[in-house]
Order: sequence, then structure tokens, then C-alpha cells
Amino acid sequence: MGLFYSSESTNAQSIVGYADAGYLSDPHQGRSQTGYVFTCGGTAISWRSTKQTLVATSSNHSEILALHEASRECVWLRSVIHHIRSTCALPSATDTPTILNEDNAAYIAQITGGYIKGDRTKHISPKFFYTHELQKSQGIKVRQIRSSDNLADLFTKSLPKCTFQNLVPGIGLRQLCKQLSWSMQNQGEHSRVL
Repeated sequence: MGLFYSSESTNAQSIVGYADAGYLSDPHQGRSQTGYVFTCGGTAISWRSTKQTLVATSSNHSEILALHEASRECVWLRSVIHHIRSTCALPSATDTPTILNEDNAAYIAQITGGYIKGDRTKHISPKFFYTHELQKSQGIKVRQIRSSDNLADLFTKSLPKCTFQNLVPGIGLRQLCKQLSWSMQNQGEHSRVL
């Protein structure tokens, strides 16, 4: 729970991203699932869940594809925020890198070192190095988190109920109180009687 209340996620001026891949989520077509979400002030402002267009040959390759998509979205979000803030004569909030949270330790080691493990990855190289260059230029900072804290898991796979309930508040969704829900239900029944 401490993850959701960190200074990065509660600062209304900064965005925080989460990326993940569900390896071979469609085994019939050999496709994996990409999921990412960006939050600002503890509320989701951009998210996506889509089947990958390339067949990933490993879970690491599927993570490369997922983080590439999240990196592209991050660049767009940073440019929109920069435009809005400069138009409103506000100080820039894009001076520091945007944190992109990822739970794959092997991939984070590769992107930090600037290498791809494996000899069958030429189709992945441009996507990998795009994200690597963004990290080198301080546009993003890829940070490792525990899989149980990765909000993008909501967009890549079905989750156990307790994991789902732990992650949902991190994207700003809240359950209406039961009394309000009960009250609205009774008002609906009352209006049908009249």
C-alpha cells in the first residue's frame, strides 16, 4: 500500500507510469498482451490494454514490446503537459524523468546496460533501443517494482480477487459506500411504485 502513497504518485504535477506484459495470453495465436497505465495525483489519466502485433519469443521480449508502447505514450503525455503548462505560463514539470515502473528485473538490467540478450531479437532491437535512448536522455527512468505492486497487471491478465482489490485504488477507482448504493437502489424501487 505504501506504493500508492509515495511522493511520486501524490504529486499532482508528476505522472507515473506502469507497464507490463502478459506473455502468451493468447496461446492460439502466440500473442502476448501489452498493458500500461499512467497516473497523476493517484488517478489514472491514460491506459491501454492490447494484444501485441509481434509474436514474442520469450516473456522478456514481450516486456520489451510493452515498455516500448508505454514509452511512446509517456513521450506524448510529457509533450501535452509541457504544452499546457507553457501556454498557462506555469513552470515546466518535465524537467525530471518520468518514472516507468516495470516488474521484470532481467529487462531492467538490459535496458540500463543497453544490450539485448539473445540472437533472435533483431525485430525487437528498434523498440528496445528507443526506450533505452529515452532513459539515457533522462526522459524516462525505468524502475523495478514488485509484481504485486504493478498497476499494469490490471490490464494484462486476470488476477486473484485480493490482488485486484489491492491494485484498483492505485488507479483512482473507489467503491461507493454501501449505504449510498442501497439508498439509490431504494429510490429506484420507490419511483417504480409511484
